[in-house]
Amino acid sequence: VQLQASGGGLVQTGGSLTLSCASSEFTLDGYAIGWFRQAPGKEREVVSCISGGSTDIYYAEFVKGRFTISRDNAKNTVYLQMNNLTPEDTATYYCSLSNYEGRGTLVTVSS
Repeated sequence: VQLQASGGGLVQTGGSLTLSCASSEFTLDGYAIGWFRQAPGKEREVVSCISGGSTDIYYAEFVKGRFTISRDNAKNTVYLQMNNLTPEDTATYYCSLSNYEGRGTLVTVSS
């Protein structure tokens, strides 16, 4: 399974970004997808997860009310809408399916 996270970039504090997680050769429909992040010098942490049927969603406390996870099965993509970003959100963001994880996308929030 090859996953590709995209949508990262440089944004100012208070700005927004939408990350996408897609696979060109594997159908994500029905599988739980998780978003993780790792900042330089810090441990990886879970950001959000969505179940295969989108019935169960988890958000880490530090993103509740700011981030929204969703999926579009027609586009075979899972999204992470990030609002009100702060410098503490600066990290490389990865999406994963079970033990599979793709290349991350870098999010940099300037103060």
